[in-house]
Amino acid sequence: MLEPEVDEEYGAEVQERAWQQVAEAGASALSLKAIAKQMGLTAPALYRYFASRDDLLTELIVSAYRDLADVVQTAAHAPDSATERLTAISAAIRKWALTNPHRYLLIYGTPVPGYAAPEEATTLARQIFAPILEGFSEGFEPTGATAGPRRSLAFWTRLHGVLSLEIAGHFVGMGFDPAALYADEVAALLSEL
Repeated sequence: MLEPEVDEEYGAEVQERAWQQVAEAGASALSLKAIAKQMGLTAPALYRYFASRDDLLTELIVSAYRDLADVVQTAAHAPDSATERLTAISAAIRKWALTNPHRYLLIYGTPVPGYAAPEEATTLARQIFAPILEGFSEGFEPTGATAGPRRSLAFWTRLHGVLSLEIAGHFVGMGFDPAALYADEVAALLSEL
């Protein structure tokens, strides 16, 4: 068996090549055989690192969620008011998504048929959403038990709607700035805070 450092090195290369596949052809096209061929290995040799394509996909998804969760947590701790925190969080999410479009689309794009994400991914997704829920729960006067959660979900879905359309290229040729549209959405959603 290879030394642990070598195993980690190969595992990292497998993931790097997997990210290249996801970026070029989408998560559904992820193939351990293709990665093995690129690395000059047999497909069974990769089973030492990942037991199946879904195990590799899980590692990629969890990695993307962890990365975004770190970005959101950092943004959530900087400003003082709920409005400032939510503005910082939304800007950090957009910056991360535009810098990592394949990672963004892996976790917020079209699901991979037949794949079920592990609990760890759900836990990380909750960590990403928690500061938004907190911001809306803190920033609004309670008008009912569901006011904060409803407003936070509206914020979440509208921002991801704009981001998803931008990353997928649907705004190309429309003659407006997607960054301005995103900022306007954030401002409109936070205007009641």
